[in-house]
Amino acid sequence: MAINAYVGTLPLLLTILFASALHVFPVFLRFLGRSWGSNLKRRGETRRFMIIARVHADEEIYVKDGSRSAASGSDDDDWERLEKHSAASAKNGGQAEQDWQGIVGFFHPYCNAGGGGERVLWCAIQATQARWPKAVCVVYTGDHEADKPAILARIKDRFDITLHPPTVVFLYLTTRQYVHSSTYPHFTLLGQSLGSLVLAYDAFTLLVPDIFIDTMGYAFALALSKFFFPHTPTGAYVHYPTISTDMLDSLGQSGQGLNSGAGTGLRGSAKKMYWHWFAKLYGWVGGNIDVVMANSTWTRGHLRSLWGPSRRRRKGKYAEIETVFPPVAVAELKRQIDVSPASEKAREMLFLSIAQFRPEKNHSLLLQSFAIFLQSRAAAQKDHDPQTPKLVLVGSVRNSEDATRVYDLRLLAHELRIREHVDFVCDASWPEILELLRRSWIGVNGMWNEHFGIGVVEYQAAGLISVVHDSGGPKYDIVVPYAGGATGYHASTAEGFAAVYEEALSLTEEETLAMRLRARESATRFTESAFAEHWVVHMERLIALSP
Repeated sequence: MAINAYVGTLPLLLTILFASALHVFPVFLRFLGRSWGSNLKRRGETRRFMIIARVHADEEIYVKDGSRSAASGSDDDDWERLEKHSAASAKNGGQAEQDWQGIVGFFHPYCNAGGGGERVLWCAIQATQARWPKAVCVVYTGDHEADKPAILARIKDRFDITLHPPTVVFLYLTTRQYVHSSTYPHFTLLGQSLGSLVLAYDAFTLLVPDIFIDTMGYAFALALSKFFFPHTPTGAYVHYPTISTDMLDSLGQSGQGLNSGAGTGLRGSAKKMYWHWFAKLYGWVGGNIDVVMANSTWTRGHLRSLWGPSRRRRKGKYAEIETVFPPVAVAELKRQIDVSPASEKAREMLFLSIAQFRPEKNHSLLLQSFAIFLQSRAAAQKDHDPQTPKLVLVGSVRNSEDATRVYDLRLLAHELRIREHVDFVCDASWPEILELLRRSWIGVNGMWNEHFGIGVVEYQAAGLISVVHDSGGPKYDIVVPYAGGATGYHASTAEGFAAVYEEALSLTEEETLAMRLRARESATRFTESAFAEHWVVHMERLIALSP
């Protein structure tokens, strides 16, 4: 009888034990994470002390050398505007926040790549230095081939951005190979995301910052930070979601992009299940970030779709995802490049593309469309024109994979019989880019769902006629109607691009100049000072969350 009674209550006991385990296990995990995090902090205290001491020593040397004025940046008007904003914020935020002197960690393993994402990083640090001059900005990077002077010199050469050297510190990661796409021939999204955990742990063994910000898209690194250091504020500036609803849709037969049609068949169905599962995991990760900035309307929309439910459940103080357009050297371009009837005479029939040599940038579409365009001109007997159009592809080469990609593009140009009409310019300096913008007629961008398109804004600020892909940031934020007229053209196929090239060249001189001026004025929405003001607002939120 007793045994039967015990057996009868066994399901209830097992249910209670299981429920208790479900409650206890998360508590145990949180305890384990915090304990591990405390150990990492203790181990990093010596390096933290040494970094702060070195910053103070470098500051004294810098002041003695009389070089303080060199850190004021290249745009005095922009900095004056930022300083006024900072003063106003200090009245609201209090003197303690104005004098905040903690350590901000910027997680950017490829900080020396020279792309648009790096411009965001350096402008963010520049704005942080202007607002909190006593703060230390630590950049976690894997660029071992470049020391601090070399990186700062490249920033000046590539972006014309000057930082205050004493309060910028570079810590070098040794595990960057774990986020290389080539490391994971299969399950690449998951592999790189888990690899970013290894890379973030590498960063925390070097130094645990007071605020941890990811500016390159490694959301899982921020989740690990919360696991170890729940009271350390985390921020994300997202250029492009790791996975998006457009990517999920692209798996169908009618999809676009690198994975178009990859969701068919048994293997395709498995990939679709894997991507949907990963999207849910990515959504949970995004819910654990304190402050999130998206670089465009397109990016914000996808982040709200993926991260929004998790962030609303978490009920964080700053759950809303806000758009902060990336900084573009609009003021510099307007100073350096004239757009007027006189400047039209100096422009050549150059079609300019400024984009890193990565597969998603779709340089092959530009080559194919340019070949069709040249063929149509030949068929229409326009070879007698005084200038033969030329396509100029400008981009940074980060590694051997990029170098191989450039070689393959050269081969494609040869196969399309347009080799003589295409120039490749790798790792161009800022003065070289300025000169090309000054001379070019049309600016082109072929990436499907480009998250924003800094190069497109540069086209507009320099007065080029923009021809961009009919998607993403270039469509929704940049090449939009302004002052009652068009600021450029959209296309989605090689034939479509070729057609609008011809349409752009068929404009009268008056129509061409009017479109250039409209686009130039429209580009003032994306200045470095506008970015700096928005960045400071979000940094103030992170500082307010600091213990």
